[in-house]
Amino acid sequence: MNASPNPIEQSFELAAQRCADLTPLVYQRLFREHPETQTMFRSQGSELVKGSMLALTIEAILDFAGERSGHFRMIACEVASHDAYGTPRELFIAFFVVIRDTLRELIGDEWSPEIARAWDQLLAEIDAFAGIAA
Repeated sequence: MNASPNPIEQSFELAAQRCADLTPLVYQRLFREHPETQTMFRSQGSELVKGSMLALTIEAILDFAGERSGHFRMIACEVASHDAYGTPRELFIAFFVVIRDTLRELIGDEWSPEIARAWDQLLAEIDAFAGIAA
């Protein structure tokens, strides 16, 4: 497999080599760092919701960091729907940070300065985008 030239894509590719499903790792970290989020998920069927939410978020991240062909617009839609749920904007953005931190931990020594810079820039851009999407 040829590595992507996009550092964000590289981080997901490296993580995929180590872990078949990021969902449990991401949500363990989310609930540990933001315990208030645990009550936001219903007990029945929440595993499917979590997996779907993470998959859509990863699609949006990859599009936002790449071609911006349309999937990234899901971020603006979700900002609005999470506002309606009463989710603080900071908590919405924190989910992206949790994904980054989960990848960084999983990748370990292969987390390069280039990947770190790309994620820092991406998170700043998503934060700005989510702010104007209100």
